[in-house]
Amino acid sequence: MRFLYFFVIKSYSILIFFAGFFNKKAKQWTKGRKNLLKSIKSEVKSGEKMAWFHTASLGEFEQGRPLIEGFRKKYPNFKIFLTFFSPSGYEIRKNYSVADYIFYLPLDTPKNAKKFVEIVDPQIVFFVKYEFWYNFLRVLKSKGKTVFIVSGIFRKEQHFFKWYGSWFRKILKLITFFFVQNQESKELLNKIGIENVEISGDTRFDRVFEISQNKKSFPLIETFKHNSDIFLGGSTWPADEELIYSLINKKTENLKFIIAPHEVHKERIKLLKEKFLKDVLLFSDVLSGQVEKEEIKNSKILIIDSIGILSHLYHYSKFAYIGGGFGVGIHNILEAVTFGKPVFFGPNYKKFQEANDLINLGVAFCVHNDSELIENVKAFSANIEKYNKCSKSCSNYILDKKGATEIILKMTESRL
Repeated sequence: MRFLYFFVIKSYSILIFFAGFFNKKAKQWTKGRKNLLKSIKSEVKSGEKMAWFHTASLGEFEQGRPLIEGFRKKYPNFKIFLTFFSPSGYEIRKNYSVADYIFYLPLDTPKNAKKFVEIVDPQIVFFVKYEFWYNFLRVLKSKGKTVFIVSGIFRKEQHFFKWYGSWFRKILKLITFFFVQNQESKELLNKIGIENVEISGDTRFDRVFEISQNKKSFPLIETFKHNSDIFLGGSTWPADEELIYSLINKKTENLKFIIAPHEVHKERIKLLKEKFLKDVLLFSDVLSGQVEKEEIKNSKILIIDSIGILSHLYHYSKFAYIGGGFGVGIHNILEAVTFGKPVFFGPNYKKFQEANDLINLGVAFCVHNDSELIENVKAFSANIEKYNKCSKSCSNYILDKKGATEIILKMTESRL
């Protein structure tokens, strides 16, 4: 099985290399790993006390961010070494000021793992959510390093819990301790003989609560909003935008629309703007001063063609639609919920604990088509008491769930 794992890893890197001729992200993935270990060795100073945090992508980074910043405050004598697997995380957060070192994760081969751990020599390691890299974990275990999985979540469908999953279960047993999101995850791990588990919850709740307490103001968004309510489509894909387009075409006189697509490259924005045709502004044009204040105020649709501000826009909205539910899965709904906004999303949400929780509470809504979306928006618009009750329940849900960071940091005291 180890040989097969090695074969899959090497094959993946070769496929990504060739994909780089046609795909920007694939090219960044390959370029970012060129002479990577040499670059790391040239920057890291020997003898530094190091805490290594690894996140797959931008979403996992935001999930781990409260822990990184909490660790920095609690242990200022440590250096923070942050790695990303994906360009969508690294390219956006490569200048993150809290970390001392930020790099891509080298390819998980035995040679790379051995060299990396020797160079960085972390005293403590945090992998966020799903990261189970066999060779890195094996080397860390052999050197007696403490490795935490944080905000982990497990489901019975995963290969760890299948009849053929014995080798994958061995990977889990290389980890020092698991902080998981829910009881089901704890019970699944216990059933395969892993007892070093605690239910801490999800550090994303700490992150979104912090965002809600330090919300940013955008005067140009306030100008656009004027006296209207805002329907915000966050991290949308074309299938999501079809539903929003139908809603726009209904009589929504007092409703304006902000659309923040998941991808913001030029071609994607061009196609999106063409779809909506009239009364459409691009945020970049508004920001650059190309649009008069009166035109901003009178426009119906604003497309956010930049990255990094979406989580701070939800407080301007009355309704939030979260994209991804007609694809591989919904994006972050908590960024809207923390501001007390009822959320709508497509049918692929079941593997997300918070989505299931909020649907059961009656404050999040799965929509399968444009008619269901329109119906729900109309129902809330016509019943302010229902909306306010829903909004309060959203905020309370975040308050009840925050605190994972504190639990995890408390455990680190006995490991340092």
